[in-house]
Amino acid sequence: MTTLQDAPAVAASARDLHKTYGSGDSEVRALDGVTIDFRAGEFTAIMGPSGSGKSTLMHCLAALDTPTAGGVVVDGVEVGSLGDKALTKLRRERIGFVFQAFNLVPTLSAKENILLPLDLAGRKPDPAWFDTVVDTVGLRDRLGHRPSEMSGGQQQRVACARALMSQPSIVFADEPTGNLDSTSGAEVLRFLRRSVDEFGQTIVMVTHDPVAASYCDRVVFLRDGRVVDELSRPSREQILERMASLQTVSPGVA
Repeated sequence: MTTLQDAPAVAASARDLHKTYGSGDSEVRALDGVTIDFRAGEFTAIMGPSGSGKSTLMHCLAALDTPTAGGVVVDGVEVGSLGDKALTKLRRERIGFVFQAFNLVPTLSAKENILLPLDLAGRKPDPAWFDTVVDTVGLRDRLGHRPSEMSGGQQQRVACARALMSQPSIVFADEPTGNLDSTSGAEVLRFLRRSVDEFGQTIVMVTHDPVAASYCDRVVFLRDGRVVDELSRPSREQILERMASLQTVSPGVA
């Protein structure tokens, strides 16, 4: 398995990616020829108007959805060439996920939720790495608590720690601060930023929030299923300006 230390220069890429739903007059073109690389050790945001294809792109990159045409490579592996077992292994070992709804198991403690991916894979945790992640996310005193006993921000930090436990090649985060207040959201974003800066983690985040995107190294903008622009180390104001310009164009399909 590729570790954070020897990750390739490109953690994930899409080549001429297309995704359509339906056919004929009811056909919806969610992705329309997307070609993009996500470099290892970077924090990238994917933004765009509603229906621009940003979530579809992430789902195809994360092997949660199958493109209609084109190719996806994750950690040097052509995703389209994999069978079901190999896909499951790829998602379990090389890809981390953080979702807006946390997706924690309510009957498990924070510690058990963090270790769940390793348990499912039959792997023992590295104690030093576990301690590093738990202390970085600031949940040492909450490890015995179940999700119902934690705030939304604490639950999302558990989800972030879970995503990092297998030391994946890339973490996909889908609106990770969407259910959080501004203070809790900032805590999660600082942790994600720190995991990139200190651990060399690669993170791709779908967000509609310019504040969240301003934590990133790079912001990629989609419209009508196509990549139309990108910014490097942008400010919140630059992101707002670019999003406003995209919104003035007639909206695309979902």
